[in-house]
Amino acid sequence: MSADVPDVRQTRLDNYVEAYAARTKGMTASEIRALFSVASRPEVVSLAGGMPNIGGLPLDVVGSAVRDLVIENGATAMQYGSGQGDPTLRDQICDIMRLEGIEAHPDDVVVTVGSQQAVDLVTRVFCDPGDVVICEAPSYVGALGVFRAYQCEVVHVAMDDHGVVPEALEQAIAAVRAAGKRIKFFYTIPNFHNPAGVSLSDERRARVLEICQRAQLLILEDNPYGLLGFDGEPQRALRAADREGVIYLGSFSKTFAPGFRVGWAVAPHAVREKLVLAQESATLCPPIFSQLAISSYLVRHDWLGQVKQFREMYRERRDAMLVALAEKMPAATTWTKPGGGFYVWLTLPDGLDAKAMLPRAVTARVAYVPGTAFFSDGFGSQCMRLSYCHPTPERITEGVGRLAAVINEELELRETFGSVPPGAGRDYDAPGPELS
Repeated sequence: MSADVPDVRQTRLDNYVEAYAARTKGMTASEIRALFSVASRPEVVSLAGGMPNIGGLPLDVVGSAVRDLVIENGATAMQYGSGQGDPTLRDQICDIMRLEGIEAHPDDVVVTVGSQQAVDLVTRVFCDPGDVVICEAPSYVGALGVFRAYQCEVVHVAMDDHGVVPEALEQAIAAVRAAGKRIKFFYTIPNFHNPAGVSLSDERRARVLEICQRAQLLILEDNPYGLLGFDGEPQRALRAADREGVIYLGSFSKTFAPGFRVGWAVAPHAVREKLVLAQESATLCPPIFSQLAISSYLVRHDWLGQVKQFREMYRERRDAMLVALAEKMPAATTWTKPGGGFYVWLTLPDGLDAKAMLPRAVTARVAYVPGTAFFSDGFGSQCMRLSYCHPTPERITEGVGRLAAVINEELELRETFGSVPPGAGRDYDAPGPELS
């Protein structure tokens, strides 16, 4: 090569760009991950991340369980385990799911590295490039990343304060199939939705099941927040009413601690076999140490009482956020009123863009996640997700006040310099403020 001609490899940021598989084009950093470095600064009130608050976790009990595990059963705990997961923990998982009406056999449980891996395994088993996955609008950013990585097409379905709209789901199924495309499953978070904060009503649960059964469409029920309701008993899972048509995903990250990275999937028997094979090809086996530690914790501690303590803590934080929003937010701002979980979904007044506003919010020392992160198609610019699970009630009040000041400033700027047409960016029916 001539000395006057630069080597292309020396000018590239990535010398392997032409070697990557086509599926990597769908792998992009989430807007939430991009916020972590800023939101973790102590001067910033982060209403962005969904980190569970484990401050109330009895670390002495956990430490004792881990210590005894190493001393008494370390040779097993630090060895390879089963690709399906520890049998004792799978039996305990069945007891936990029984609280939501699910009767399952331990043989149909597959332990995973968090429920995020379960979403990945199910998608890997079912989806080819170009297949359609139907999701709520908005939907969980982690699941959308998985679907994108496997080159799926995501079709969003409208929600309101009572969860996914059954008529919209029915219409979406018909439209996709009329276009000659294959739908592989309907992905839903029915309880205390991430990010919308709403729950699927009992009446709609029956209707959604009926629609999917008639369409012979698999349901992927992702339920990490089901035991974190603030009022009454846990709602009955979709899986409780349909063993063959629903794959259920659960997690210990929200009800115990996310650092152990233990979740699970419950699937029809034939599907379970495929998930175990996919698990073995990905990790050989999920970490047995984490599984045995959680199993020991469940035996040694009043874990259900601990979950109740978490619920009261999150209820206090939820209440602080709702009071602050009611007192400080400008007119025409609306938000959901969650009955559990971690999140409030806020819709800005017409003409405001949450993503464009974020740098000014961070300058004002408050962080949130723009709504566009929760759509596969760039919609949601008028919305944002606010998390109340980690900050103290006092910090939540302070953060909402800072956010309200930024929104009011934006409204003044729009009034002075003009704005986009009213209603622009509100492409789906967003959950409104009247959550029963």
